[in-house]
Amino acid sequence: MSNKIYYLQQSNVEQINSKPLPSTIQIEEIKQHQASASRQFYLEVGQHWQWNDKRQWSEQDWNNYTQSKTLRTFAAYQDQQFVGYFELEKHADESVEIAYFGLAKHFLGQRIGGGLLSRCLYSAWQWQASRVWVHTCDLDHPSALANYQARGMELYKTECDS
Repeated sequence: MSNKIYYLQQSNVEQINSKPLPSTIQIEEIKQHQASASRQFYLEVGQHWQWNDKRQWSEQDWNNYTQSKTLRTFAAYQDQQFVGYFELEKHADESVEIAYFGLAKHFLGQRIGGGLLSRCLYSAWQWQASRVWVHTCDLDHPSALANYQARGMELYKTECDS
């Protein structure tokens, strides 16, 4: 069975169709122990969506990945409970990729994703991005593609991964 991969982008910050995040949710950039936090978030969120590319990584692999000055990790919390996260990666062309974005299973279906994605997009644009882009696929949450489009991201390419 083939899996469709969707590539979406924004070319300027004015394209964001913002949705508010509940005031009880706080977002913080992870600057201490980024490797262990990134690994924990990736495993917790990704286990439900077949995120397998980094599952077997060693501690050194995670350290190498997160030591780059072109990667930033942000986490969302509600009363100290992990809600979700996003990682932004800046590329040589100054574009910023939403490398990872997702919610913890307990927070799925609570209409938080749109607000968290809005904050993610604003964070990407604040990094002086030439454009902001992401790819998602049929294996991600069923609302992922719709959420990206609802926040003002435009589909620019579709591929089949067989």
